Amino acid sequence: MKLNENFIHHDLDGQAVIVPTAEASFHGLVQGNKTLAAIAQCLAHDTTEEEITNTLCARFDGDREIIQADVAEAIKRLREIGAIDE
Repeated sequence: MKLNENFIHHDLDGQAVIVPTAEASFHGLVQGNKTLAAIAQCLAHDTTEEEITNTLCARFDGDREIIQADVAEAIKRLREIGAIDE
């Protein structure tokens, strides 16, 4: 999976902003913290949820189960708006 080409990721001082292009069916703005910024960076190339979790576990201190749940929730929400290609 990876970020759909109709969505553009910007990292602003550690905060994530995901903006749809005119071709996207979603019209809005997705904002998030440094966790979402790291997830979006992983989604710049083809990856898996497990690889994203591993990347975040290496980057941030925290319980793996909590990080895994955060990744799953972010992926779920991005899928709901059509921001992820499988």
